[in-house]
Amino acid sequence: MSHHYRWLWPIYFYVCSCAFGQSTASVAGTVHDQTGAPISGAHVVVKSPLTNFERSSVSDGDGAFQITNIPARNYEVTVQAPGFRPFETTLALAARLTAELPVKLELAANETHVSVTASDRALLVNAEETGTRAQLSETDIGKMALQVGNRGLEAVVVSFPGFAQNANGAIHPRGAHNQMSFIIDGMPITDQLTGAFANSVDPNIVQNVELFTGNIPAEFGNKVSAVVNVTSKTGLGTGRLLGGSIAVSGAGFDTLSQVTQVAGEKGKLGFTFSLNTMKSNRYLDQVSLDNLHNGGNSQRAFSRLDYQAGAHDVLRLNLLAGRSSFELANLRSQQARGMDERQELRDVSAALGWVHTFNANTLWSSNSSYRTTVAQLFPSDGDFPVTAAQARHLSTVTFLNQLGVVRGRHNVRFGVDIQHFPVSENFSFGITDPMFNVPGSDAYLPNLLAFDLSRGGRLFQFSKRASGSLYSSYLQDEINLGNLHVSAGLRFDNYRFLVHGSQFQPRLGISYNIRGMGTVLRASYNRLYQTPPNENLLISNSDESSVLVAPHIRETVGSAVVLIRPERQNLYEMGLQQAVGRKVSLNASFYHKDAKDQQDNNSFFNTPIIFPMQLKSIRVNSVEGRMVVTPVRGFSGSLSVTHARAISTPPFTGGLYIGNGDVALLNSGPFVIDHDQVLSLQTIVNYTGKKGFYATCSMRYDSGLVTAAADPVQVARDPDYADLLPLVNLTSAPPRTKPRAVTDLVLGYQHLRGEKRQWEASLQVSNISNERALYNFQSAFVGTRLVQPRTAGVRLSWFF
Repeated sequence: MSHHYRWLWPIYFYVCSCAFGQSTASVAGTVHDQTGAPISGAHVVVKSPLTNFERSSVSDGDGAFQITNIPARNYEVTVQAPGFRPFETTLALAARLTAELPVKLELAANETHVSVTASDRALLVNAEETGTRAQLSETDIGKMALQVGNRGLEAVVVSFPGFAQNANGAIHPRGAHNQMSFIIDGMPITDQLTGAFANSVDPNIVQNVELFTGNIPAEFGNKVSAVVNVTSKTGLGTGRLLGGSIAVSGAGFDTLSQVTQVAGEKGKLGFTFSLNTMKSNRYLDQVSLDNLHNGGNSQRAFSRLDYQAGAHDVLRLNLLAGRSSFELANLRSQQARGMDERQELRDVSAALGWVHTFNANTLWSSNSSYRTTVAQLFPSDGDFPVTAAQARHLSTVTFLNQLGVVRGRHNVRFGVDIQHFPVSENFSFGITDPMFNVPGSDAYLPNLLAFDLSRGGRLFQFSKRASGSLYSSYLQDEINLGNLHVSAGLRFDNYRFLVHGSQFQPRLGISYNIRGMGTVLRASYNRLYQTPPNENLLISNSDESSVLVAPHIRETVGSAVVLIRPERQNLYEMGLQQAVGRKVSLNASFYHKDAKDQQDNNSFFNTPIIFPMQLKSIRVNSVEGRMVVTPVRGFSGSLSVTHARAISTPPFTGGLYIGNGDVALLNSGPFVIDHDQVLSLQTIVNYTGKKGFYATCSMRYDSGLVTAAADPVQVARDPDYADLLPLVNLTSAPPRTKPRAVTDLVLGYQHLRGEKRQWEASLQVSNISNERALYNFQSAFVGTRLVQPRTAGVRLSWFF
């Protein structure tokens, strides 16, 4: 490449790098003076007041600059250099792979002010969004009041509309149970991620989160009730060989943690590394007002390497690993008997990405990844009312290939994906309480007598291996027609595991921008095909476990074993974006979802063991809204509102229901499932002072999820649950946990030298009012769990 065109190098490079994240973009260009001479040392800033996303770069000796990993939306761009007037413009990155931005600066002595900035309203809406989407930057995540304990990225995502908050970090996206994907720099993770069931994604690795819940692009498949697209931190663009931070924190329940992060670049190589370790005596959400037998620890590591192999090729390697070991929270009766069950989780992931750029408008990207997860439950001599052991192993091998072409009004993506998932499951259980399944009682199940250890029975044991595959292809076109934007996609999935099935899935959306009013109208239709969860799928569909199926369920279903099939959904959505003045953005939507073969899980007592199950159908109607206030004198904030109605129709198939009388009642006809909630509010208020002080206050209100239809009289006689009666309304129709409002506060100070942080200190208080509240109560799906009581903690960070 000749000297005159050296400034084009960043464009080719960052066209490649932005393809690793499905919806990121980049800016590259040159800064010149009026004579055409390059200006070095110019400070270029790309900023979104709506998401608090900000990245910067400095032009080199040739005047060239580049900024990558930018989420696709509208931005303010400013360019400043000593002796020159500032340059300002508004840049739309919603539908392009890269943006070329040549900048000409005027001398300060010249009275002309170079500004091509559009109306502030253009920064408050995104005219090309045809479905519900939201974004959050690392700046906001770093100041959020996340619960003390093992919470992962789900604790961040739940602050957006459309999510019902559940125990141990689990969240229900739009009436679904964990049917969501986490995409880490293009690598899909479709495991069921919660603190108790699998190691979560560490929020500390995130540079930006983009959340899709409406009009899911055709390139995303499998678990797509919500797609969390994560752009991780990269060393590229740091401008130094090594930098980073060390943070240590301590909080109530003997909680200690540390996060170490380093990043840098040298020549063609950029790298980043993060290590997060934590221990706590309240690792899971407790199952009673007493926090009994609930200690645990976790370690999570992440590394990313970016290598510029040539003018047209970029390679990226991601490595993730996690381990956690924790006790299972006990009821009082279990603690009295010395119950000491423990769970260990391990996972390792590796992904290699390769992007080849043919030209500025055409590229090919490939991502190959391997992920393996292991979960082991260890029993104890004091287990009560049952003893259980588990060892499950799930691996996922993924090959993704995509061709992207930008031509005129069209942004076309075509891809072919392959997933292969070998599964191994080992499970055993036995009844240890002689009062659990008493012969001759109304609740007696004769098929469980063989596994009643208190009456001379034996352990039920299951061990099996199998593997399946998912083959997919898609075509997606984003068409820009001025004020009208059309998103047209078609996906085809071919599923081959315990059952075989396939589905064509149209993904269609439109948005219309009413210019001058700051208004965007949108509507979409999606056909979705969600494959069953792979964890414990073998036992839920096995002939061996059919002996555990209660007679009334067998009669309702007509068979002891009915294989779980992929869920087929129709999702309709209408929405509105509205800019109010120069500082407020409103986003509202209504959606209707109807699905056949609804997927869910049932909990094995209060253990982390969950088994996939299925109902005949579900229909969900919901109204969602989000208001964002951009910074005004240091203050900013957001308010998320969700109203959801979810009705499921039995019969149940799959799962493993032992001693749960609620299942018989739910099988009698359509019922309001526990994803249903009348009102959920989440508000976050941020303050950033000029002298380094900041504060974040968040409040979440939930009107209450559906619980089991328990008899209040019997609950009052149960010493394990009697004191929880004031926290649940068992006489309402349907019964629900009582409303709760939980407020968290963070106060902090950043010490700066110039524009660089040197150290930071913060104080966090979770659940300031010490609200006593339940997530759920004796649910067939998730058991019983309580909200975290008031907990205070401090955090100290050093930057280098």
